[in-house]
Parts: sequence; C-alpha cells; structure tokens
Amino acid sequence: MNREVTLPLIVDDRGTLQVAAADVSKLLRTVGGRWLRLVEAGQEDLDEDTVAALTIELAKLADRIDVACIAHSSGAASSG
Repeated sequence: MNREVTLPLIVDDRGTLQVAAADVSKLLRTVGGRWLRLVEAGQEDLDEDTVAALTIELAKLADRIDVACIAHSSGAASSG
C-alpha cells in the first residue's frame, strides 16, 4: 500500500516559511522514539507491533521531507 502524504507548510504573505522542515522531520523522529521507549519501559496499553509500524512510517515520512529539502536546496526541484 502506497499512500501519498502532503504536508502543507505554513508561509506568511511574503512567502517566508514559518515551520522549518528540519523541525518537522525531527519532531516525527522524536515522537517515534518516545513511543519506542514507552514500549521498552513496559507501558501496558501500547501494542509493540503497532508502535513499531507507526515509528517506521514516521521515520519514512521524515526521510521523505529531508530528501525533498535536499533536492530543493540543491536546485534539483523544478519550479513548476
């Protein structure tokens, strides 16, 4: 199953980015890591397999954001 996720980033009326993509990808990885630590600590109401799957998906999304930013900053992204 391949679903495309679109994350609109907030820009002001001058086009200045208000949410740094690096912060978004870091947040996604931090959330996943926190969930894993809760499972490792024995948090009973968390399903280990579900947490693992969600953490992997968050990391994949963070990776896609990072790759898109690298492509954009290197000039590889087209301006449509």
